[in-house]
Amino acid sequence: MKFKCGIFFLVLAAFIAVGNAIAHLSCLYFGPECYSAQMAPVQLVESARNGTFLAPIANMMVSIIFIIWGLYALSAAGLIRKLPLLKIGIYSIATLCLIRGLLPLQLWLRYPERINDIALYYGIGWLITGLFFVIGYRFSSSRELYTEH
Repeated sequence: MKFKCGIFFLVLAAFIAVGNAIAHLSCLYFGPECYSAQMAPVQLVESARNGTFLAPIANMMVSIIFIIWGLYALSAAGLIRKLPLLKIGIYSIATLCLIRGLLPLQLWLRYPERINDIALYYGIGWLITGLFFVIGYRFSSSRELYTEH
């Protein structure tokens, strides 16, 4: 049962990561308003308004990172071949997600007036995604621990 839950959590984490990549890529089509709605830095919004290459290149790089995160989750779930440095990759991704999730939460607890609801919800979403990565990996590799002996 733990093993199946682990696979489910990892597939969910992959879905969230790839969904984020698609959401970021949508800004290439929808333009500066999309960058603003996704709380992109001011430099990227201005780049999108001015038609310079900074916004699309940064957007593509971030989207590629999210796609790689999704591939690592699918690899850990055993749905695609094992990627290099899988354990380190999953724990690194989980750590980044957890940090991204905890930063808005701690800011909201200390200075609630400095954070809007959407940023708080994104933070909670990333916190949950980080937990999906780490718990999913731990649960899905629990079967390996028992089958090696």
